[in-house]
Amino acid sequence: MTGFYRGPVIDSHVHLLDPSAIPLRWVGDVPSLNRPFGMADFADATASIDIKHTVFLEVDAVAGRHLDEARWAATQARSHPQLAALVPHAPVEHGDACTDDLQTLAALPNVRGVRRLLQGETDPAFCLRDDFVTGVRKLADFDLHFEICVMHHQLEFAAQLPALAPDVRFVLDHIGKPAIADGSLDPWRRWIEQMAGLPNVWCKFSGLVTEASHDDWTIDQLRPYASHVLEVFAADKLMYGGDWPVVTLASEYQRWFATASALTAHLPQPEQSRLFFDNAAEFYRIR
Repeated sequence: MTGFYRGPVIDSHVHLLDPSAIPLRWVGDVPSLNRPFGMADFADATASIDIKHTVFLEVDAVAGRHLDEARWAATQARSHPQLAALVPHAPVEHGDACTDDLQTLAALPNVRGVRRLLQGETDPAFCLRDDFVTGVRKLADFDLHFEICVMHHQLEFAAQLPALAPDVRFVLDHIGKPAIADGSLDPWRRWIEQMAGLPNVWCKFSGLVTEASHDDWTIDQLRPYASHVLEVFAADKLMYGGDWPVVTLASEYQRWFATASALTAHLPQPEQSRLFFDNAAEFYRIR
């Protein structure tokens, strides 16, 4: 691959897992991830890449343990200054009743936003329910953003959420999880373009390889999806993410980083710097 990015990097999407400390809903079905993954493991996985900072994303703790996970992540950040921002889970679907949780989370050091996973919801319009929208709107009171994690078939509805909470900033994780393994571009392309047109939406340049065939994906299969998000969001509203260790289901971290670098190698150097570093530093308030 050519065009390997050589500048400093902020990885805007890193998970830390410790199933023995914080039980998780899903790792029992994914044996390769059913073990602790900490910052020392991340350092090994990213050796030779100049990663200055990382952002922790919640990993779907069992019901009722999301505050424990957030406090645990805050403890990790105290021990590892590289871990510069945290995005824990918040039950925004509870509407006004989530206020106490948001207050607790906002008081933790380095918490910048929240995520409430949507990808597993059977109702694709779950995020448009009245209580959900109410809970998301409350994030503005605490200067917190919301991270949208949906599958491509839910994107039509997720694309309507940011307009319902115009005072909240949003990040779309993993470019909306298009059906890369099937080679399908539409209607994902249309909804991505709609989201890109909203002034309060950013997008993570991450998750492409795990939506492709894990065993035999190629950069050419990823290119149409990368090209589209680069066109509609532009480098000013895209942020590189590693999605580690989930990315290891399809690729070693080093290979994904080299692939992301190659997919963006045609951009002018200032735009590459924005995508790999500056945008995340600004959005997550990393100093």
